[in-house]
Amino acid sequence: MASKYVVLAIYCSILIMHGLINSLPIQWLSWFGHLGAFWNVAGVFALTILIPAVAKERARPEFIFTHFNTENGMGIHDKAYILAVGLLMSQYSVIGYDTSAHMIEETKNADWNGPIGIITSVALSTMFGWIYLVALTSIMVDIPYLLSPDNDAGGYAIAQALYTSFHRRYGTGAGALACLGVIAVAIFLCGSACITSNSRMGYAFSRDGAMPLSRVWYRVNRHEVPLNVVWLSVAVAFVMALTSLGSQVAFQAMVSIATLGLYIAYALPVLFRVTTARKSFVPGPFHLGRYGLVVGWVAVIWVATVTVLFALPVAYPVAKETFNYTPVAIGGVLLLSLAAWVLHARFWFQGPVTNVDI
Repeated sequence: MASKYVVLAIYCSILIMHGLINSLPIQWLSWFGHLGAFWNVAGVFALTILIPAVAKERARPEFIFTHFNTENGMGIHDKAYILAVGLLMSQYSVIGYDTSAHMIEETKNADWNGPIGIITSVALSTMFGWIYLVALTSIMVDIPYLLSPDNDAGGYAIAQALYTSFHRRYGTGAGALACLGVIAVAIFLCGSACITSNSRMGYAFSRDGAMPLSRVWYRVNRHEVPLNVVWLSVAVAFVMALTSLGSQVAFQAMVSIATLGLYIAYALPVLFRVTTARKSFVPGPFHLGRYGLVVGWVAVIWVATVTVLFALPVAYPVAKETFNYTPVAIGGVLLLSLAAWVLHARFWFQGPVTNVDI
């Protein structure tokens, strides 16, 4: 097992590679985006076929779709509670589709292609994600062993399940390492896309004067790439990871906001669209017509539901090491945001800057 310092060094190296990729001209960045989309779809397709085919022992459909792992070592035995927390698995995988929106200003026919990109991303993530999870769950036949820190993978259930399947079939776990390599490359490309998304958000915020030192972050090079804010995104990501050296609890508290924070950010504009802006909203070329309000309310209610689920304890009895810090992190960010608006920003911020003629 690598020490926390080695893990941090590896993380730093990966971040530097992500920064270099995002410093390339938009044509190259677009190529990496297409590569990421292809790799995710092709990789999931290949693993979905390969994993069940290799496994000598597979779980029955009843186990996959109806089994509740009540002996999970987390002190959670109620099936309804397990189901509710289990719903969050989909929320971890179906995120990031907003990258299409952040890249709007660098997209041709943005008013149409932007929404199409988001819908396509959601549809593909939902379909292939579900198929992949079913295939992966089919080899989870001995859950206590997969989670045991004494197994070959040190308690990393996915790696152990793949290793067991290949080792039983071929007498070697090399195939499992290849599968993990496919997953690792997919995660690497997703990490690069995260830097892309963060840098474009930082650029947009600084363009509107909403960030400290906005004039610095708003600058672009001759290839129209916001280099300063790209490397700001890399630096912030690294600094956030430094907390793991001092306290794993503090690190978990900070990163716990990631998924839920994204969903709240997604839902807030939709909430305002179906409430305060219901009559004043002007739809673009791509819209849902009369179904927009219904879909909007379903989205808001769902995000409100998962917000509660993300705040529930994930282990009992609740202690310092097992406490779910998501409500604290979310509450802190909301409090700071509201305070910044009430005490300062509302006196000068006029909204997004328009840079095209409408």
